[in-house]
Amino acid sequence: MCHPMAVTAASVRSRSRVSAYVALTKPRIIELLLVTTVPTMVVAARGLPSGWLVLATLIGGTFAAGGANAINMYLDRDIDRIMKRTRNRPLVTGEIEPANALTFAIALEIVAFALLWTTVNPISAVLAVSATLFYVFVYTLWLKRTSTNNIVIGGAAGAVPVLVGWSAVTGGLGLAPFVLFGLIFVWTPPHFWALAIRYREDYAMAEVPMLPAVASMDDTCRAIERYTVVVLALSLVLAPAAHLGVLYLASAVVLGAVFLLRAVQLRRDPTPRRAMQLFAWSITYVTLLFSAMALDQLLRSL
Repeated sequence: MCHPMAVTAASVRSRSRVSAYVALTKPRIIELLLVTTVPTMVVAARGLPSGWLVLATLIGGTFAAGGANAINMYLDRDIDRIMKRTRNRPLVTGEIEPANALTFAIALEIVAFALLWTTVNPISAVLAVSATLFYVFVYTLWLKRTSTNNIVIGGAAGAVPVLVGWSAVTGGLGLAPFVLFGLIFVWTPPHFWALAIRYREDYAMAEVPMLPAVASMDDTCRAIERYTVVVLALSLVLAPAAHLGVLYLASAVVLGAVFLLRAVQLRRDPTPRRAMQLFAWSITYVTLLFSAMALDQLLRSL
């Protein structure tokens, strides 16, 4: 008969191992990707899409993004060991062996592709796995350690979920989903550079040429401003492209104005505190903008 203490210890180890594998997938990043997927599906459906379709798309998208993030951790475990922000990741602490992490990641990608192909449609499956390949080979293996444009180009992978969501509903693509793609694509640099300002010393120690680590603060803040202006512009272009109404348009103007104001404040006061305020707002911005997009469409469909 097992001793209760031994059973408890085994249970704790099991939960810790599960938590470590979940951490490999970077859940917070996945949450943000899903925030953009569901409203996109609502707009594509011109109302509420099938609940089963939404569920299948979200599960497939979660597995695909989780697999991509796990591969990223596997490939970046050397620099994660150097950076203070990432020193507690499971491949650095030794909670998970690198080979096991890679196997887990590939398994997630296979399941994601099979699930999306069989329950959604082939184009969504191909798009989701293509995003992973882009994230791994273009961003992680090529650009991240070699170019200040790493997050500019590599951020395209994070914009693919809107294409997956749109194609899941319609079976194809068009102007509106590509405007959405462009919106997330240009939103990613100011969002990430704001965080990188806070951790610029980390990136410098790891010799990762993230813009704030290799350019002056003034140049970085001006780049953030320029991209934020384009974000605002594309959010307005989306209204006619996706046939959205006044509720969305008013939300886009107000939310974009606050985003730009935060960027201007950062340039005038380029401190880590201001940078993290902008970073936090960038997440709120996407969440509220896409929520307004979905609500606008739902009200117009009544």
